[in-house]
Amino acid sequence: MSRKPSPAKRTPPRKAPAPRQAPRKTGTRRRESASIGRRLVAMGAGGLTILGLVAMLAVLGGLWVYQGPGPDARSGDVTNVVLRRGASLPEIASSLEQAGVIRSSSIFLTAAQTTGAARKLKAGEYEFPSRASLRQVLGKIRDGKIVRHQVTIAEGLTSDMVVDILMRSPVLTGTVPTPPEGSILPETYQVQRGEDRGAVLQRMMDDRDELLDALWAKRQPGLPFATKDQAVTMASIVEKETALASERPRVAAVFINRLRSGIRLGSDPTIIYGLTRGRPLGRGILLSELQRQTPYNTYLIDGLPPTPIANPGRAALAAVLDPPKTNELYFVADGTGGHVFASTYEEHERNVAKWRQVERSKAAEAAAAKTPLAGG
Repeated sequence: MSRKPSPAKRTPPRKAPAPRQAPRKTGTRRRESASIGRRLVAMGAGGLTILGLVAMLAVLGGLWVYQGPGPDARSGDVTNVVLRRGASLPEIASSLEQAGVIRSSSIFLTAAQTTGAARKLKAGEYEFPSRASLRQVLGKIRDGKIVRHQVTIAEGLTSDMVVDILMRSPVLTGTVPTPPEGSILPETYQVQRGEDRGAVLQRMMDDRDELLDALWAKRQPGLPFATKDQAVTMASIVEKETALASERPRVAAVFINRLRSGIRLGSDPTIIYGLTRGRPLGRGILLSELQRQTPYNTYLIDGLPPTPIANPGRAALAAVLDPPKTNELYFVADGTGGHVFASTYEEHERNVAKWRQVERSKAAEAAAAKTPLAGG
């Protein structure tokens, strides 16, 4: 039997290899993007750091300018500047710069506006220590810590004398008329440069009224005067009779006892007021002056004079409105700055004789001091 030859096995044709594609550089690109990103971040961080440093330096610089020492005073240890009422913020800054208190008016303006002090600055006279910081300068003007001057009105001055003191004050302005005698309360008053004399005088009068009202409301019952004005007149006589505050109640009691008894007051200061309106005589009272008829001579008139003879202080007013209970009717100087008191005229005469002896001794000592020594 014949066999068919087996067909030859066909080998499938080989496919041509596909062309190779270039490998993708994915990793490289990522690395490049990351590198650029990091550089940008680093650059940004560096820029922010620089900006932060600049900002911090600016803040530190501002704090130094604000809180650091200012310029030296041009003369002495302090600088005085007067800021007028109604001055604008630029005017205030300019005044301070011209006086050498601050270095820059523009920096002052910025600081005043930034801190909120611009709307609170107060007029007046200010004293700034040398090298005061901008913060100190602004704080002082904002708080109104102005320079305070004093006007002292001594007890027992007349109203004419008080006006003289006010007119001599170099820090006050304006003129004032002489107020009624006894209408001023003697005190030390705080004033500021540029203040009006009339306003200061009004304060003195208001203070007297306030004190007198309070003392009058608590006055002792049965006093021999019916009005506040009469009380002030009596207090002015007490004020002029003794310089010792401890004696004023006792002197007040003597004069009140004399009024109640219908005895004339017999006060030397009332004679002087009738002659000179209270200006010192510079000598003793003459017999002719003692006998001169004036509305104020309490050796010749009954009761109180028509007006006060000075401006009494607190102690004299209080003494007159609440005097101690005594029987004393007389007093005379004791030669030591005080007085000796008596209830009877005979006792008073003995005290007067002692005082005359003291006067003669003092006169003899004064004469001996003027007599040149013999020989030599």
